[in-house]
Amino acid sequence: MEENISEIVKVRKEKLAKLVEEGRNPFEIVKYDKDAYASNIKADFDSFDHKTVKIAGRLVSKRVMGKASFAHVMDSTDKIQIYTSRDSLGEEAYAEFKKFDIGDIVGVEGFVFKTQTGEISIHAEKMILLAKSLQPLPEKFHGLTDVDLRYRQRYVDLIANPEVKETFITRSKIIRAIRSFLDGEGFIEVETPILNTIAGGASARPFVTHHNTLDIDMYMRIAPELYLKRLIVGGFEKVYEMGRLFRNEGMDTKHNPEFTTVELYQAYTDYYGMMDITERLFEKICEVVCDGNKKINYQGVELDMTAPWKKMTMIEAVKEYVGIDFSSSDNVEDFKDAAKAKGVDFEDDVTWGKLLYEVYDQKVEEHLIQPTFILDYPVEVSPLAKRKPSDPRLTERFEFFMCAREMGNAFSELNDPIDQKNRFLAQVAEREKGDDEAQMMDEDYVNALMYGLPPTGGLGIGIDRLVMLFTNQASIRDVLLFPTMKPIK
Repeated sequence: MEENISEIVKVRKEKLAKLVEEGRNPFEIVKYDKDAYASNIKADFDSFDHKTVKIAGRLVSKRVMGKASFAHVMDSTDKIQIYTSRDSLGEEAYAEFKKFDIGDIVGVEGFVFKTQTGEISIHAEKMILLAKSLQPLPEKFHGLTDVDLRYRQRYVDLIANPEVKETFITRSKIIRAIRSFLDGEGFIEVETPILNTIAGGASARPFVTHHNTLDIDMYMRIAPELYLKRLIVGGFEKVYEMGRLFRNEGMDTKHNPEFTTVELYQAYTDYYGMMDITERLFEKICEVVCDGNKKINYQGVELDMTAPWKKMTMIEAVKEYVGIDFSSSDNVEDFKDAAKAKGVDFEDDVTWGKLLYEVYDQKVEEHLIQPTFILDYPVEVSPLAKRKPSDPRLTERFEFFMCAREMGNAFSELNDPIDQKNRFLAQVAEREKGDDEAQMMDEDYVNALMYGLPPTGGLGIGIDRLVMLFTNQASIRDVLLFPTMKPIK
């Protein structure tokens, strides 16, 4: 097969060399003034009937029948049939057309008509080669199913499977809808550093790089949170940032080392305010992507986005789905045997809050199918969230879930600088014990809090998982144009 491809490439290069020798190098053409798209012609045939149009795209089929031929050209919207003949093109141009290869980029000028079989087509009177395809498309490229090839060579995937493009068009619509919603709510979009001297704002393993001039290690950001909250200290009341985060962690159907999130912060509100924004944001996305339908199908499961969503505290969820009631005692020893009996893994020196979280994380999330807010996380796993006044073991934090998948995370933000420093110190102790995902000390952020952070609500949502949901994709790689792949040796 490789020998056949090499031979095809050799022949196509020879064709190109011949064109260059004749002064007709297609790569010297700088523009083509097309005035129509395939989808528009097919959708509104009556307006285009016998009208002369100019389209451009990739030649994806060709059937030469002596003095007349049929072909299909695919542009960015659809493919359309081309009919041409020696009489309509002229003998020389028709001879050149017969030398075109599948994959070539061509310009076509002619009038729109319907064939005897009723297919909307263009009767080509002029055709021009705009770019030569030297590499043949994969065998049976229509419906290309080699998953590894599809991800590694997305450009081939988009040619072979035009429906894939719809996923990324929907992704663009979702991102526009999020911006439109937040802008309409009075939020200001900002940009914060991607290269950081401290990897802060989340519990994750960072990518490390080196700045030669300063001769210091720096980190690709794992979250923009601490910078955004500095802006609230500085006087902004509503800010958001949409962009890439980088975490040096595993890859699977739900994780990619670089991914996109939106984070937003609003002064003078709390995590209940963030719940309200979450529900209304999803209603906006349903309006834009699903024509207002609040029930969507994801991998065979019907999800109802209608507000209000179900709300449960973590303690309530563990009691309902696992049968352990952490509200009955403050002593962690009272729950270790029950947790072991349920198959939960935990460290011997685990705290009450950490054990609550481990039981929840390992045994509850799989049950959270319909949109659900899980509230009130333990302090140990929430170093940036405000404590609950009614129970200082817990924080005013929620995550929301759909189809057993965490979709977003929110807090009533911790604004007590003394408490914040102590929690950073606890994280530093965890790092010193070997937890390379624990957070680093950020003295400047503590200093910012010393100036006064008003009561603030914050929310972060993973865009990639959101797109997976609304495009019914099972893998994160299907919503990333160029997912991270293991190099081919």
